[in-house]
Amino acid sequence: MSKLLVKPDRFTDRPGDFGYEYLSFQNSKLASGARLSGASGANELAIVMLGGVCSVASSAGNFEQVGGRADVFSGLPHTLYLPIGTEFTITATTDCDVALCYCKAAHSHPAQLVTPDDVVVEIRGGGNATRQINHLIRPGFAAHRILICEVYTPGGNWSSYPPHKHDVHNPPAEVDLEEIYYYRVNRPEGYAIQRVYTPDRSLDETVTVHDGEMVLIPEGYHPVVAAHGYDVYYLNALAGSAHSMAAADDPDYAWVRSEWKDRDPRLPLVK
Repeated sequence: MSKLLVKPDRFTDRPGDFGYEYLSFQNSKLASGARLSGASGANELAIVMLGGVCSVASSAGNFEQVGGRADVFSGLPHTLYLPIGTEFTITATTDCDVALCYCKAAHSHPAQLVTPDDVVVEIRGGGNATRQINHLIRPGFAAHRILICEVYTPGGNWSSYPPHKHDVHNPPAEVDLEEIYYYRVNRPEGYAIQRVYTPDRSLDETVTVHDGEMVLIPEGYHPVVAAHGYDVYYLNALAGSAHSMAAADDPDYAWVRSEWKDRDPRLPLVK
């Protein structure tokens, strides 16, 4: 099995350690009334509400009515940013599906709740490479390293295309970022296919990924395609040498940008 494909048992109800320098990830599903307590420690933390409503009591502040969408295909998210050294307790107001994205950090920033009104929605690409990007924690956000976005790829479409990479610190053209792709699919039997490859092909893997699984992107180009008939969601967390999304296209495929004329009318998938 590919070392890049991570099954849910490695990060369910505990932060998964993937050998990264900065990033770790946890997914927890809480029944109404249940609690999840933890501490960010040496990490800054982004709590992304995949579904449901909760309250968060923390040493950095208290937050009520966090969340609202039923699931990732039902609306825009709430995201709570917590700084290093924060103790927290999440209490589920309804049944909840929560993603916790941890990132090693050295600088503290204030806690901040990002509501759906704060989310910047971008429709990127063209033709059957059109996709929706929800920017949650962007460059310029008051955080040290962590960056968070959601991407929606309609069935049959390509995403992260043309293939791009961010594994060299050469700003402003490119910065060195490790990344995770955490997947959800709108029907349980659906899937996506992701290729991860470096220019010298020392890494060149293609994986089939299902609902609830994760793909690690330590380096290299990493395009995605959604199986026909199945809308695919992934949550991206990134961190590295700069608080930037700067990336470099694979020069063999960059030409496709000039061929894009119309955008897929199915987008945006969520509003």
